[in-house]
Amino acid sequence: MQRFLNAKWLTTTFLLIVFIGWLISVYWSFEPEAFDVRTEAQTYAQTNSENVVVGYTTTHTLIRVVESLMDKPGGYISNDVMPPGIFMDNMPRWEFGALEMSRDLALAMRKDFSRSQSQSMENPELTKAQPALNMNHLSWMLPSAESMYQDALKDLYAYRTDLADRGQGTAQFFSRADNLRDWLKQVEKRLGNLSQKLSASVGQEVLNTDLAGDATARQSTPEAKQRFEKTSWWKTDDNFYEARGAAWALIHYLKAVEVDFADVLEKKNATVSLRQIIRELESTQQTIWSPMILNGSGLGMLANHSLVMANYISRANAALIELNELLNQG
Repeated sequence: MQRFLNAKWLTTTFLLIVFIGWLISVYWSFEPEAFDVRTEAQTYAQTNSENVVVGYTTTHTLIRVVESLMDKPGGYISNDVMPPGIFMDNMPRWEFGALEMSRDLALAMRKDFSRSQSQSMENPELTKAQPALNMNHLSWMLPSAESMYQDALKDLYAYRTDLADRGQGTAQFFSRADNLRDWLKQVEKRLGNLSQKLSASVGQEVLNTDLAGDATARQSTPEAKQRFEKTSWWKTDDNFYEARGAAWALIHYLKAVEVDFADVLEKKNATVSLRQIIRELESTQQTIWSPMILNGSGLGMLANHSLVMANYISRANAALIELNELLNQG
C-alpha cells in the first residue's frame, strides 16, 4: 500500500512539473509587441537630452529590436540547454529571423550608412558591434550569445550617443539613395530566401535557373536541370516562425528608414512605395488562431499557413524591387 501511494505521489508530482513547464513555455512563446519607432526615439532623446539627428531613429530602432530579443518573456531562449527552453522551437526560430535582419542592418550601418565613401574610415563602435551580433545564436557558454549581443548593444549605445552630439562629428550617418539601395538589395535576398523555403512546404518541381541570363556563366559543380524541393514536415513551423520574426524586425527597420531617409524618399516620390511594403509585411503579424501551423496541400481541404506567409513575403519583396528601381532613377 505504501509503495502504491509513493508511486502515485511521484506520478502526480511529475505531471504537475510537466504542466507547469508547459505553462511557462506558453508564456515564453508570446512575441514582443510592436512599437512606434519615431515616438520611441524622440522620447528617449528627450529623456537623455540628446538630439534626434539623421540616423538616430534607425540606430535606436536597431537597439530596441535587439533589446526585445533579450528582454521579452523568458529572455533569449535559442541557446537554452534546460527545460522548458530546450524543448521549444517556434520562439527560437522567431528570434533567429529577427536576429538575421538585425545583423543585415548592422552590417549596412558599418559598411555604408556611417561612411561617406569607400575610402573613408569605419566607425569604431560599429566595427565592434557588427561582429558581436554575428556570434553563433546557439552558443551558451564562454562566451554565450547573450553576452556578445549585450556587448554589441553597449557599442550601439555609444554610437547613438556620439551620433546625437553635434559637436564631436566622429560618428556620422549618411542618408543617401545609394546607401539605402545597398541595404534594400540585401533585404531582397533575405526575403527571397524566406519565400522559397516557405513555398517548398508543399513540394514542387523546380527548374535550375542559376545560370539564366548569361550565356557565358559557369558554376563550380554541375547540377540537375530539374529538382524536387520539399520542406520536411518537422521544419514547416520553423520556417514559418523564422519568416514571422524577420518580418517583425523588418517592419520596424523600414519605418525607421522612412524617418531618416525622408528627403531621399520624397525626392524619388517613393514614400508611398515604402509604406506599401510595410503594409504587406504587417499582414504577416496577424494573430494565429490555429493551435499548430497547418501544412495542407496548395488547394486542398486544409490550410497551408506557410503558403499564406510566402504570399505576403513575396508581395513585399516584389514591392521592394520596385522601390529599388525608383531609388536608382535620377
